[in-house]
Amino acid sequence: MAVQTPNGFNLDRSGKRIVSGGFLFGYIRFAHFSAGYVLSAGFLLRIYWALMGNAHAMQIFCVPLWRRCFWRELHHEIRRYSFLAVEPERGLGHNRLAQLAMFFMFTQTITFMVVTGFALYGQGAGTDSWQYKVFGWVFSLWPNSQDFHTWHHLGLWVIVMFALVHIYAVLWDDVVSRRSFPSIK
Repeated sequence: MAVQTPNGFNLDRSGKRIVSGGFLFGYIRFAHFSAGYVLSAGFLLRIYWALMGNAHAMQIFCVPLWRRCFWRELHHEIRRYSFLAVEPERGLGHNRLAQLAMFFMFTQTITFMVVTGFALYGQGAGTDSWQYKVFGWVFSLWPNSQDFHTWHHLGLWVIVMFALVHIYAVLWDDVVSRRSFPSIK
């Protein structure tokens, strides 16, 4: 019984297999699609804030890889997180290591998840849907939708791992430097 119930099947008293929770997976899909729309709307608001906000709001979207001081500060932060340097390089905004990580692990991964998610949603909704019309071009680059599903799932795990490492780094920086956001009271 414990194995059958999570799969949506139960046995009645006569031993016949009956379906329970008939639309459970439909509700899970609805929650997933709703979360995708919320993620997309939040990311669009974050892009708007980057364009209309202050200089710190744009940091994770525009990484100055061409500046020599960026690489010097990045090297210093890598040394600091490796316990080879003591003092943080800067005080306001993201440090250079955080800025680079946010660019690749947040903005690029969220963009990938939104594009692949809407492309997969459009495939299920049909070729007449706006999702397929806007994001269907992705299937010309990657014709196998099962590969899309796999990479979309891996994108989720990249975001989960980034969130865990990000929380650890914020708390570590708070304990070590006492200059990060949680210490400000």
